[in-house]
Amino acid sequence: MMTRRVTFRLYPSKAQMAKLFEARRLHAYLFNACVEHRKTSYQKFGKSINYLTQQAALVPFKDCWNEYKALNHGSLQATVKRVDFAFVRFFKGLGGYPRFQSIRRYSGWTYPDARQGFKVHSTGVNGYLELKDLGCQIQMRGKARQWGTPSTCTIVYRNSKWYASITVNCEVFRETGAGAVGLDFGCLTAVATSDGTMVENPRFLASMKTRISKASRIKRRKIKPDFKKKIKASKRWKKANKKVSNLQRKVASQRQDWVHKVAAEIVSSNSLVATEKLNIKGMTRKPKKGSKRKRQKTGRNRSMLDVGMGALRLAIEYKLAEAGGIFMEVPTQKVKPSQTCPNCGHQEKKTLDQRTHQCKECGYTDDRDVAAAKVMLSWALGTNVLNRGEESSTSSPTVRKDCGGMKQLASLKRQKLQVQPPGDLE
Repeated sequence: MMTRRVTFRLYPSKAQMAKLFEARRLHAYLFNACVEHRKTSYQKFGKSINYLTQQAALVPFKDCWNEYKALNHGSLQATVKRVDFAFVRFFKGLGGYPRFQSIRRYSGWTYPDARQGFKVHSTGVNGYLELKDLGCQIQMRGKARQWGTPSTCTIVYRNSKWYASITVNCEVFRETGAGAVGLDFGCLTAVATSDGTMVENPRFLASMKTRISKASRIKRRKIKPDFKKKIKASKRWKKANKKVSNLQRKVASQRQDWVHKVAAEIVSSNSLVATEKLNIKGMTRKPKKGSKRKRQKTGRNRSMLDVGMGALRLAIEYKLAEAGGIFMEVPTQKVKPSQTCPNCGHQEKKTLDQRTHQCKECGYTDDRDVAAAKVMLSWALGTNVLNRGEESSTSSPTVRKDCGGMKQLASLKRQKLQVQPPGDLE
């Protein structure tokens, strides 16, 4: 059994939409209250507050604020857990200090238990979503590739539209071939494979840049909101802002659709995929102040993000896992695929403008990206010319820096109950 996430578009009526907005407002207030509770407790009393303490305080909190009694208690616990996620990430150095969330930008809330909070009336194609605490049955549209037993549901409000992100436990089946391929990602050519196939960069953002720039220029001429000065946004600004958001959302949707199609095509023919270990965050870091090539660096970052290398790598990895294949990451600094000849192993530095690999030792000539893909595939198969006869090795799997989910929390509670003497439970 595997867990998959399926997203459906919700179509609530006016009365149902009012209930959704009210629930979203209350969850945003609860999030901010939990952040303030932790902040005040530490600054004034020097005491750290954890999730279990705030979870136990939910019952007296609901006694003081009667409007929260109608909401599902599990969804309130999930909102408190979201605050705990934010603080644990901050303490591990994975994010900044948690901030108060604006109600206008608060994404939504989660029902962690399908037995109490919600019920899905669907077989994976369209249907209805029943939210028990709100007392409404909302029409939804969408199609799941694999359907199973719903476990959690997250209500999301994004770009003036409502969505239901549902996780289901199901048996996933995906066909794959017996081939092996090496992949090299780039900006000029999105994907170059070891068999010579070149997937061109679709450049969705570049093709839409003119329209986005024009819409943004019109938006800047309108009266924008300033909450500090208590200036409300004009209706024309809202209309122009919506147009910019629609264009940006279209680019994101096109890129996401392209990523899944390319990943599915690669996995359908190959059960072994080898690619370089990418550090997207470091590669797209902002240029330093005073840099002479600031504009070039900014344009290069935009081109790299437009390709969606990170999303494509993740899509290939999880689709291979579903098909039972093997995904290998080649240590770039050790192997140096762009500088290594796939025929003889001779290494020579190349500049970015050298798009053809020409080995001075053996005379081997090939496209630069295809040659790099061949080097990565040979390393994954253990036939690398640099270490022939040795066993191939893969980088250790990435250790997720988890912040503790609901399952880990339930396990922690059971351990505490087992250790605690029976007399203390009264």
